[in-house]
Amino acid sequence: MERKLDCTGMACPLPVIHAKKAIEAFEGDGILTVLVDNETAVQNLTRLGEHNGFAVSSAQTGERAYTVTMQVRAGAAGATRAPSEPPERAVPAGGGRVVVLSANRMGVGDDRLGEKLMKAFIFALTSQDDAPDKVICYNSGAYLTTEDPDTVRDLKKLEEAGTTVMTCGTCLDFYGLKDRLQVGVVSNMYDIVEAQMKASAVIRP
Repeated sequence: MERKLDCTGMACPLPVIHAKKAIEAFEGDGILTVLVDNETAVQNLTRLGEHNGFAVSSAQTGERAYTVTMQVRAGAAGATRAPSEPPERAVPAGGGRVVVLSANRMGVGDDRLGEKLMKAFIFALTSQDDAPDKVICYNSGAYLTTEDPDTVRDLKKLEEAGTTVMTCGTCLDFYGLKDRLQVGVVSNMYDIVEAQMKASAVIRP
């Protein structure tokens, strides 16, 4: 079975959502090809395929044209469920703690104070007995994984301790930081929502 999706012009996280639905519609092994128009979507789709255990390849076919090809395997999560069957409800992972950093400043008031507080908060995370399962950065929080050497250093310590550090790809593009990511992975809104929905605790400083 072969399927092709044209997701060009779609904003994050629509390419991932459409690809996930297409994977779930497969009743056996097959090939899924997704057309997109930006590298962030290529990265997000590649992670989706690899997360499901698929072989994934990508190619640039034009100035703003890319293809992502997944070798869908029967038995992968969601791939063998018939479309008529109801989707399984996600069960929150026990003990999963997610820290959400939606800005490079903490609190409301003086910006310089807010930046100092955020640095202190992230540093304090590194001294806890248990590291969080995930740290999610979006909006100006994207500066924490790209431009600030102090927060990059401490987030790398958390990553070494087992924390997954995720930064919104749309936010990196908006602030012109896509090529400056120093820690963690580029993420998308689907993964950001899923991480919080499955968490047992979400911490927002």
